[in-house]
Formats: sequence, structure tokens, C-alpha cells
Amino acid sequence: MARTVKDVRLDSRAARGRLEPRKKPYFRVIEDGKHIGYYKGLRTGSWLARTFDGKRYVEKKLGTADDTLDANGLDILSFTQAQVAARKWFDELAMAVHGAPAGPYTVEQACKDYLADYKHRRGKDEYNTNLRLERVKAALGEVEVRKLTASQIKKWHRELGEAGRLTRSQKVNDKGERNRIELDPKDQDAKRRRLATANRMLTVLKAVLNLAFKNQEELGVSIPAQTAWQSATPTRAVEAPKVRHLTDAEAVRLLNACPADFREIVAAALLTGCRYGELCRLRVRDFDAHATAIRVEISKAGKSRSIALTDEGIAHFIRLAAGKGRDDLLLVQADGGEWSASHQIRRMKDACEVAKIAPAISFHILRHTYGSRLAMRGAPMAVIAQQLGHADTRMTERHYAHLAPSYVSDVVRSLLGSIGVPVPASNVQALPA
Repeated sequence: MARTVKDVRLDSRAARGRLEPRKKPYFRVIEDGKHIGYYKGLRTGSWLARTFDGKRYVEKKLGTADDTLDANGLDILSFTQAQVAARKWFDELAMAVHGAPAGPYTVEQACKDYLADYKHRRGKDEYNTNLRLERVKAALGEVEVRKLTASQIKKWHRELGEAGRLTRSQKVNDKGERNRIELDPKDQDAKRRRLATANRMLTVLKAVLNLAFKNQEELGVSIPAQTAWQSATPTRAVEAPKVRHLTDAEAVRLLNACPADFREIVAAALLTGCRYGELCRLRVRDFDAHATAIRVEISKAGKSRSIALTDEGIAHFIRLAAGKGRDDLLLVQADGGEWSASHQIRRMKDACEVAKIAPAISFHILRHTYGSRLAMRGAPMAVIAQQLGHADTRMTERHYAHLAPSYVSDVVRSLLGSIGVPVPASNVQALPA
């Protein structure tokens, strides 16, 4: 909230009573180029606001001063109330100048402005960002940004963490909301995932409010200090990733269980670590056999990257590119059609069932398998990050620095050695093979 200014001449009724009546108001600066004025008449005084529009001063009468009657916040105003009324008028003028929407600036409008800015700077995940913004608008959309409190944000964040996850179906219930799957209080991993989701939603809301605060002058609104949302903090220790990856034997079983056309894209994922959407967009020109690399022009992060290939990967893409033109897609369905967003879901589920991989994995686990294989073979985190297209090694370390338990055990056993702890012969048991 904007700071209330003090003035020994105007603060109290008694101080104003000692002023000389005059035609020219007593002005006090409350912001650069913005003033509040007190006009002292013969019987009573009145408040006015004044601002410079670049050419001249514009004035407005705010109300009668509480010189003889007690302030009511409507037509009889104290010095503090007059400042509030003045700032409201300044905001209205700014809205008119900048073309800001009439009425209060709500969280819903802030979300719309954030999405427009996100698209303009080519954000890396517009689809999911839009889904999260819709959920923010559903819960807090009608609240005026400048009136949003820390308690409202914390309550919303807490309720998100305690609620079950939304169903995939877009059908809504009587309240106009998608149905939720009730959260099992005994399922600790499910609780962790819900809290992690609540944290991500809080991050989106903070980004929306930070942008609104940054652009408040351009928007023609007055937004209080950021303390309201800065004091809402994410739940700690809920982001520990549970990364799954296939063993080499499982990967071979999965490939053998796939139909021929789907096997090609599954193999490409295992050999490059590319996301499904990145593979769907690959064209012959993106494969450079001489540089032994495949180039991803459009990635989730909005940046291109080159992925070094093994001999096995080079052979795979040479075969895929054979007989095709430079602009042809490398990976297509059996009928020549493009792979689209949901084409892999049913095929992956069926292949996992045939390959006896339970529970069935999503296509994205093939990317985790690629990263995990590199980590288990001692590849530096920076190399894995570059191959996967991470901006830095933080995400890479979060998912892969743990390596695989069997790999860690091998290293510990080979390097740590024995310290000679005596073990009585009667307690020695045969270790399992």
C-alpha cells in the first residue's frame, strides 16, 4: 500500500485551524507530480487533488475537510482519507491515459496479461502454463489484485495441496469444476505429488503478480508492495523426483513388442533422449551423418540443440533417411501420416503389456532412460544436460545425480575396502548370491 504522508499543517483539525484563510490552497506533495491540497475558507475547509498531465495541472475537489464535523469517509474526509481519495482519482486518470480496462484490475485480467507476455517472449510451455492460469482464475480471478491478501493466497495454496488430483475428463460437476480423485491419506507419494503441484501453481501466481506489479504504471493501476505474495512460501521437501528408467533388457523387450512404425520412434527416443514432440518434428535435413549428430530446431525450452549420436544411433537415422528428401519427416506412421500428440499413448500401453513392463510407462520415461544410462556410465552432468537440452545442470542433477543404486554399490564396494571389523565365526551367514 502507498505510504501515507504526514504534514504538521494539515494532519489534525487543530493544526488546520491555525492556518490563515486564503484563496490559494495549501498543497502537499504525495507523489512526484501529484499533490493533495487543502483550501481554507472562512467557515470550513475542503480537500482537492492536483496532478500535472504534461501540459498543465488538473484539479479535482475530493470532499469537505473534517474541520467541524467528524469524518465519514464519504463527503467529509480526514487528511488520510483525502489521500486515499486522491490516489484513487490518480489511478482513474492513468487508466484513461493508458487505455487500461475500466473497473478494478483483477487477478483474472492479470492472468490474461501474463499469458500475452508469455506468448510474446516465446515461453517454453504455453499449453501447461495456460492450464495453470485457468485454475488460478477459477479460484482467485474475481479478486482485485491490490486487495489480494497473503492469507487468501496461503489458504488457496494449502487447499490445493490437500485436494485430490483432477480427472482427465473435461466434464464438470454441478459447481462448474472438473471432478477430483479423492486423495488417499496413506499414500505418501500421492501427497508429495499434490504438494508439488500446489507449489508449481503458487509459482505461476507469483509470476503473474510480479509482472502486474512491475507494469502497474503502464497498466494505470496502483498495486501495493509485493509482501502479500512474497510471504506465501512453497511447501518444503516435496520436489524430490521419483525418476523411473528402463534397464537395457527391458528396453529390448519393449522394442520387440512394438509395431514396426512405432518401434522406429521408440528406438529414436532411446538413442537420443528427445521428447516425443521433438521426434515428431524431425526432418531429414536435421540429421547430419558427417557431424554424427541430430539437430533439434524447436525444443521445449525454445532453443535449438545438437545431440551427439552413437554408432548405433547414426545407423538408425541413416536407415530412416534413406530414399527421403531433405524436407521429409524422418519418423512417420505406417500409412505415411505424421505422428500427433496422443498417438503414442495407447501404443505404449499395449507394448508394455506385451513386454511385461508393469506398471506401464509413458513415452517420456524413454528420455529418462537415456539420461540414466549416461549417468550410470559416468557421463558428467554437464554433458547429460547438453544432450537433453537443459538450461544448466540443476535439473540434470535433480533427476540423474543419484545414479542407479546398483552402480553406486559397485563404486562403494570397489573403492571403500575393508577396515577389519572382527566378526565372530558363529555370526557369519552365507550371503545371497
